Amino acid sequence: MDPELIKDCVHCGFCLPTCPTYVLWGEEMDSPRGRIHLMGQHVEGTPLTDAMAGHFDACLGCMACVTACPSGVRYDRLIEQTRAVVEREHVRRPDERAIRALVFALFPYRRRLRAMRLPMRLSRRLQPFLEQVHPSLGAMAELAPDAPRPVRLPPLVRARRRRRARVGLLTGCVQGEFFPQVNAATARVLALEGCDVVIPPRQGCCGALSLHSGREAEARRFARRTIAVFERAGVDAVVVNAAGCGSSMKDYAEVLADEPGWAARARALRTRDLAEFLIELGPVAGRHPLPVTIAYHDACHLAHAQGVRAQPRELLRAIPGLELREIGESAVCCGSAGTYNLFQPEAARQLGDRKAERVLAAGADLLVSANPGCTMQIAASVRRAGKGEIRVAHTAEVLDASLRGLGSV
Repeated sequence: MDPELIKDCVHCGFCLPTCPTYVLWGEEMDSPRGRIHLMGQHVEGTPLTDAMAGHFDACLGCMACVTACPSGVRYDRLIEQTRAVVEREHVRRPDERAIRALVFALFPYRRRLRAMRLPMRLSRRLQPFLEQVHPSLGAMAELAPDAPRPVRLPPLVRARRRRRARVGLLTGCVQGEFFPQVNAATARVLALEGCDVVIPPRQGCCGALSLHSGREAEARRFARRTIAVFERAGVDAVVVNAAGCGSSMKDYAEVLADEPGWAARARALRTRDLAEFLIELGPVAGRHPLPVTIAYHDACHLAHAQGVRAQPRELLRAIPGLELREIGESAVCCGSAGTYNLFQPEAARQLGDRKAERVLAAGADLLVSANPGCTMQIAASVRRAGKGEIRVAHTAEVLDASLRGLGSV
C-alpha cells in the first residue's frame, strides 16, 4: 500500500453515495474513505485482522469512487495493492481457499472453462442444493448462461473495403467460451469498417480476474504473455470487447512497473475498447434501420476505469430507428465485478436485484451491456425476480445487425 497515495484522501465523503457497499449498508468501513483509513492503519503498523480483510474483500473494485473523487485519489491502485497484501498476509478459512482455488483453476483457462460449460448450465437445476453446500457454488450455478452455439473464428478476418487499420482482437476467457457470438460480431463490425482483424489462436487470459483479486504474480504472467502474443501479431491496436479485460490491459504498464523492459512494451501496446476504437476510426459502413428500444448498461470497468461512456451511446444513437433509454442509478455497480458475485454472493445478489429492478423499469426491448460478467449477473437477477429471461446483447451485436441490414438483433 503506497503511503503517498493514502495521503491524497482528504476524507471529504464525495465517494460515499457512489459506493455500492456503502449504499447497501451505510457502514463507514465499507466506503472508500473508510477502507483508505484502514489501509493507513495497516501501513502504520496495525496487523491485518479478519475484520479488516473482510472490509477489503467487500469492495467491488467498481471505481465509481475514482470518478467521483475531487482530489484525484487513486483508489484503483490502492485497492489492487491492498488485495495483494491480503492475499499474502491473511489466512482464509479452508472453504474460502477451496472456492478461490476452484475459480482460479477454471476461469482463466479456456479449455477447462469450455469443458465446464454444459455442467455449469445443468447445475442451475441443482442451485438450491449447491447453495446449501456453499453459497459460492450456488452463485456459480445461478449465473451460468445457456450453452452457446460453437463459433470458429479464423486467425485473420480481412477488411471488407479499403483497409484502414490492422487490429488484434482479444477473444477473452468468459467472453470467448460463454459469448462467442460477441467476438464473431466484433470481428465482422471491424471488417465492415475497413479493418484487417488478427485473432491469435493461442492467446490466453489477459489476467484481469487475477489482477483484481490480488494475485500479482499470476496477473503479471498473464500480462507478459498477452503482450508478447499481440506484439507478434503486428497490429496497430488491440481491440477489446470486455470491459474488465480492457481496463486491465490498459494498466499493464503499472502492473509491470517493476520490470522496466516489459513496462515499456506494455506502453507501446495500444489497447482500445471496441466503442472507443470505432469512434476514433470514424464510420464508413452504412447503417440500416433497427426498430428496437434499448436500455444501455454502463459496465463499471468501462465507464469508471476507462472513462468510456459517451462512445457506446454515440454508436447506438447513430442507428436509424433505434431508441436509447437510460437506466436509473446507472453509475451503481450491478454486483458482478469480476469474481465478486462468486466470492461475495449475498452482497452481489442485493446489488443485482437493485439493478434488475431499474433495468426492467426502463421498459426497453433489449438490454445492451459491454461486459460478459454484467450480462450474466443482470440476466440471473431478472430470472430471480420471476420475470423470465431478458434479452441481452453486446454493443457489437447491435452494430453488426445494423451494418448487415438484419432488421433485428
